[in-house]
Amino acid sequence: MGEGYTIAVAGTSRTFPCAADDTLLGAALRAGIGIAYECASGGCGSCRVDLCDGAVDLAYPASPGLKPRDFERGRRLACMSRPTRDCAIRFREEAAAIPVTPPRRRVARLEARRPVTRDIDEFDFAFGQEAPFLAGQFALLQLPGLPSARAYSMANVPGGRHWQFMIRRVPGGDATRILFDLRPGDLVEIDGPYSTAHFRADSPRDTVCVAGGSGLAPVLSVARAALADTGRARCRVHFFYGARTLADMVTPEALGLADERVTFHPVLSEPDGQGWPGETGYVHEALDRLLPGEWADHDFYLAGPPPMVEAVRRLLLLDRGVPADRVYYDRFF
Repeated sequence: MGEGYTIAVAGTSRTFPCAADDTLLGAALRAGIGIAYECASGGCGSCRVDLCDGAVDLAYPASPGLKPRDFERGRRLACMSRPTRDCAIRFREEAAAIPVTPPRRRVARLEARRPVTRDIDEFDFAFGQEAPFLAGQFALLQLPGLPSARAYSMANVPGGRHWQFMIRRVPGGDATRILFDLRPGDLVEIDGPYSTAHFRADSPRDTVCVAGGSGLAPVLSVARAALADTGRARCRVHFFYGARTLADMVTPEALGLADERVTFHPVLSEPDGQGWPGETGYVHEALDRLLPGEWADHDFYLAGPPPMVEAVRRLLLLDRGVPADRVYYDRFF
């Protein structure tokens, strides 16, 4: 990892180490410090810090999560900032951001790959030893030739040495071009786990999973974990998945959700001419129509494009009065 630097938390006596090739966010979380964050990939802006002293290199200077005005005021994104000397930073702390399992950087081997839809494949990576995470979390994959890591969510149930990712092939995308060229046996550096939007296994409430597109992976991990939890044998899982066309849709059988405790709601936004007998429109509209019972008696896990996640959040928090502490979300920027 090369040389390291000392990062001081401005206004306190606390410090933490940061390797020269690590980010301020990663180093803080590894030290058990809860910098507020969400995407860890430069898109959301949640991990803004004030750079009070020192200097950093930016992995992605044009990150959409930081406005030029904020940059001029000395603010930086912790997830994109690598120190070039000792620094002092000020930031917003959240207790929920203190990691249950601090992220680690490890090398994993690609064991297998299988198609899920026409443009989503599942990649199965194995570590040399057990690699814990919480259902719903994601990892950062450092791919050769790219200046910054790419975030992908695990889809499997935690436990063991394997992390499985469902990754959409993006036309013209540098990261997915590299990933889809990998062969079994190839090695990739993976940093994780990250995310505060993980499964709350101690909740007695039913689980509602809402996903759109490649947001499938984290909520699938949550659903699988809920079903595997013997203490939740009487709890139900309501799974809403929104896709554009029939070719983009998946079945509960293919996802391992063919269980009497699961109600699976597939929704197509562009079903024209495909003989689709199911729900149509946007996934938040189907949720509004189809979820039974008292909504506040559920835990909600959301993942997908930001407009979809925001539409579902507005429905839950404003229209249906669901408490904010029962809504967990991961926006895919």
